[in-house]
Amino acid sequence: MGKDVIRVVAAVIERDGRYLITQRNRAAVLPLLWEFPGGRVEPDESDEDALAREVKGRIGIAIEVKEMLGEHLHAYQHYDVHMALFACSVAGDDEPEAITVNDLCWVRSTELRDYEFPPADEKTMDRLLGRNAN
Repeated sequence: MGKDVIRVVAAVIERDGRYLITQRNRAAVLPLLWEFPGGRVEPDESDEDALAREVKGRIGIAIEVKEMLGEHLHAYQHYDVHMALFACSVAGDDEPEAITVNDLCWVRSTELRDYEFPPADEKTMDRLLGRNAN
């Protein structure tokens, strides 16, 4: 019997040279680690709809989902995560707030290494650092 594959989506929201990252709650899987905002895709839900729903629920802002930046599969011990990463922008003037996350902040790409991310997010972070090196 194979492992379950969990489909997740993440928003790369850039503003003034900084990226929005959120910190997982203490009770979450991989507690207090940092990640790009997003979450799980429900059955029969598009990636874009899931991303908009998850970001609104977690940090209270509406987003405009733009192009997919990439996707990858990461194997954990008991399940696999298939992550899709999308460029997004904040729709409107709302400021994000920590609704169902422990904290959030805007960081430069060079500061991402100062935050501890889950293993599945490491490839995402490396991709961003590589993109900004040019």
